[in-house]
Amino acid sequence: MFFDLQFSTTAFIIACTRLTLVGSVSLHILLTKRNTSSAIGWIGICVLMPFLGTVLYLMFGINRVTRLAKKLVGDRTAYRQDGADLSSWNRELEGQFAPLALMVGKLTTRPVVGNNSITCLHDGDGAYPHMLDAIEKATKSILLCSYIFRHDSSGQMFADRLIAAHKRGVNVRVLVDGIGSGYFLSPIYRYLKREGVPCARFMHSLLPWRMPFLNLRNHRKILVVDGSIGFMGGLNIADNNLVTRKPPHPVSDTHFRIEGPVVHQLAQVAAWDWFFTTGERLNRDLFLQEHAGKGASLARIVTAGPDTDLEKIEYTMLQAITLSRKSIRLMTPYFLPGARFLSELGLAALRGVQVDIIIPLRSNHRPLDWACAANISPLLDTGVRVWHANPPFNHSKLMVVDKAWSFVGSSNLDIRSLRLNFEINMETYDVTMAEIMDDFICQHRNHRLTHYDLDKRNNLTRIRDSFARLFMPYL
Repeated sequence: MFFDLQFSTTAFIIACTRLTLVGSVSLHILLTKRNTSSAIGWIGICVLMPFLGTVLYLMFGINRVTRLAKKLVGDRTAYRQDGADLSSWNRELEGQFAPLALMVGKLTTRPVVGNNSITCLHDGDGAYPHMLDAIEKATKSILLCSYIFRHDSSGQMFADRLIAAHKRGVNVRVLVDGIGSGYFLSPIYRYLKREGVPCARFMHSLLPWRMPFLNLRNHRKILVVDGSIGFMGGLNIADNNLVTRKPPHPVSDTHFRIEGPVVHQLAQVAAWDWFFTTGERLNRDLFLQEHAGKGASLARIVTAGPDTDLEKIEYTMLQAITLSRKSIRLMTPYFLPGARFLSELGLAALRGVQVDIIIPLRSNHRPLDWACAANISPLLDTGVRVWHANPPFNHSKLMVVDKAWSFVGSSNLDIRSLRLNFEINMETYDVTMAEIMDDFICQHRNHRLTHYDLDKRNNLTRIRDSFARLFMPYL
């Protein structure tokens, strides 16, 4: 009798605990999750597995970045003092893309600025010498942010110049991602710290409840020297980007050297990321100086992340697609966007816009290729042309609309990059640059993907691809 009573009491306590956990977590999900599929999925996990589901939700389901960003929003505003005079540039932009300029201005609170000089650089072979030369000539400050910063021969070259700059009195700050540049061990971080260079790891912690293990990465690649010269794009720092040296797994990429007022916006983003990670507010006179430019490009920085910048890069691309009249060119290493992005591309093709999407014949993440194969058929039905680019694997992220507007940077066309990662892109209202980018993209239209290519896959391959597609939000 005693044991029956004790068992009944224990069972009652467990049942109450399960109900409390499911109820509490479900309420939090209902109040915080915007995506209905995500909300239903998490509630289902917690109902089926109350204890394990609660632990998983606490580790991976709560966006602590947004909460922290809201606390620091006043400091972020301080880094964006250029957002007050949006009316001054709106009058300068007319014609087809004027609505886009207005929308992105309101979305980002950054103005389009003129007189920029933008140079396109290809691969580490073309970009690294310019970046290293700028670091070597730095006199006041260096801000470097990189998703991957390997301690190989390329990383060593950058590290040595950063250390030398630090020793000659230049204010150096280096931010690497807490996973992209090594989670358990980050050799380049340890090396730079050992030499006295201020270096930090973005959202890195061995405590799982403080940092989701896979989500919310800083995927940005930024270098700003003396506030006057900037570099951004898709290029990481690693030996496999030196394509002409024929490494075992070469990665081709596109990067951009920038001079002019838009460099100030680039520096603001890097300064915010540093403050977000370390709490150090950088000296504006050293790191955020504004410089006049001599170029002809109108440009603006657009950032996105799981904080107050949620989905801004995707919104910019969607608006550009709706304004397209003749052509849309997209080049991306991974193509796994959400339903609304696919719909807009399909609608553009149906109204007569020539839509070309260039993806690698084989990427460096095979599961993404499998999921893409299972996700792309509806686009082909609308007349969108999908092309495979020949090896080496091309990591460039480029978009050109009507050979007049271009959008370049770090953001891939997948759900993770568009909604979970911290990304940075640059839009340019420059026909000359757009034509150069358009030609570059078209040069990589090597093999057109057709329904026949998809239909000839055997059943096992189709099952594999469809199964991989289920994990699109996490790939």
